[in-house]
Amino acid sequence: MAIIIDGKKVSESILSELKEKTCELKEKQGKTPGLALLLVGDNPASKVYVNSKKKACEELGYFSIVKHLPETTSEAEVLTLIQTWNEDPSIHGILVQLPLPKHINELKVTLAIKPSKDVDGFHPENFGRLVIGLPGFRPCTPAGILELIKFYKIQLKGKHCVVLGRSNIVGKPLANMLYQKTEDTNAIVTICHTSAEDVRLFTRNADVLIVAIGKANFVRSDFVKDGVVVVDVGINRVEDKTSEKGYRLVGDVAFDEVKEKSYAITPVPGGVGPMTIAMLMKNTFLAASGALNYER
Repeated sequence: MAIIIDGKKVSESILSELKEKTCELKEKQGKTPGLALLLVGDNPASKVYVNSKKKACEELGYFSIVKHLPETTSEAEVLTLIQTWNEDPSIHGILVQLPLPKHINELKVTLAIKPSKDVDGFHPENFGRLVIGLPGFRPCTPAGILELIKFYKIQLKGKHCVVLGRSNIVGKPLANMLYQKTEDTNAIVTICHTSAEDVRLFTRNADVLIVAIGKANFVRSDFVKDGVVVVDVGINRVEDKTSEKGYRLVGDVAFDEVKEKSYAITPVPGGVGPMTIAMLMKNTFLAASGALNYER
């Protein structure tokens, strides 16, 4: 039987520890972690994500600001608001919920956020810090994946990790994190994507397979070898007439098939998903505590 990697359990453990540390930070340094959240437009999924982040702040005792602007908000208005938050000492982290309306340049917005407040870990300075092994904010989903692997005591050193997907949010940063020479990583890494003639040539050789391509049930049992560890980052809606909503959520991996060959596997939902918010809260705490020494 495969080990089912429980992201909800691990995230609750992380959040519980952060709550205690937040109380200590308030008592010893008089600091309350502050997170500013910006939502532009009325994307239903984005609203859910922002509300979940706001709720997590409340539960941990963080200070939070949620600014919801209309779809017609100009790029200049967004950049002005970010600059205000950059200069506000009560705000330690800034998160702009993506996607933004098409008339707003996401790269410009990302570059406008002060790197020491970039708790999403998307700013090029933070990505550069990651690549060369300097302290900095790590993107939340890849960082959460590593926490799951660490919690379940899955050894990465010298193992062949295959990352299927090359996004700036998951694939690229995760590949860079996996090969770092640290106690918890130090893996041999292959990054591939669906432009390969046959991705199975790569995935079948994986000791650890991380899938983040946004294609429902793409990875089947013939994509993996026996004893593989599978981390499924995908969240896809598929039609399900038996459900009240008319759909159900599935990952990029055909779970029921692949788990029969796996040593350990993440479910969808309940695997990687809960870890993303937990790591955002951790990054916000690190920003408030000054642990990453950005001013040096």
